[in-house]
Amino acid sequence: MKTYLDYDKIDDVVVEGLDHSDAPNYSDAYIASAKYDDPVKSYRDLTDEELNNLDPDWVYQQVIDWNH
Repeated sequence: MKTYLDYDKIDDVVVEGLDHSDAPNYSDAYIASAKYDDPVKSYRDLTDEELNNLDPDWVYQQVIDWNH
C-alpha cells in the first residue's frame, strides 16, 4: 500500500552516508530518520518503508541542505 506524505510536514531529518568526495552527487547519502506531523497518528517517526519510498529529488535536496 502506497502512503501519501505531505513533505511540508516532514522535519527533524537526519542524513547519513554523506561522502564529500562524491560531491555533488552524494550517491551514498540517505535519510536515516525523520519525523512526520501525521494528522491521524500525531507526531511520529517515519517508517522504514516510508523512508525508502521518499521522492529522490526531495531526498537530494535534504542532503544538500544538511551539508550546508
